[in-house]
Amino acid sequence: MTVDEFVQTRVLPEYREVVETIRQYMQELAPDAEEIISYGIPAYKGKRILAVISPTKKGITLAFSQGAAFEDQYALLQGVGKVSKNIRSKSVEEIKKEVLEYYIKQALDFDTK
Repeated sequence: MTVDEFVQTRVLPEYREVVETIRQYMQELAPDAEEIISYGIPAYKGKRILAVISPTKKGITLAFSQGAAFEDQYALLQGVGKVSKNIRSKSVEEIKKEVLEYYIKQALDFDTK
């Protein structure tokens, strides 16, 4: 399954634009990260998995593999995991490019360590 197929079959129609926006920003801000399907969901891989996109009935979750170690000046990172933390979005309006860039840059920095 491709990421495009995943979006068409596994993401609720009202959240597809959210996923597409996240994908565009990931391609622009992390151009060397490979977009793959990992464990059945879209993921971005450098040396390791940087982030994954998970659709839910309540919105879209963008989880950063090393998110627990990130600085969080926007106080948006959520989750109970000791390593991974996520950002949740229900609409394109909630996704701010500069905010995603802040987190994606940290994900890329951790991937080089």
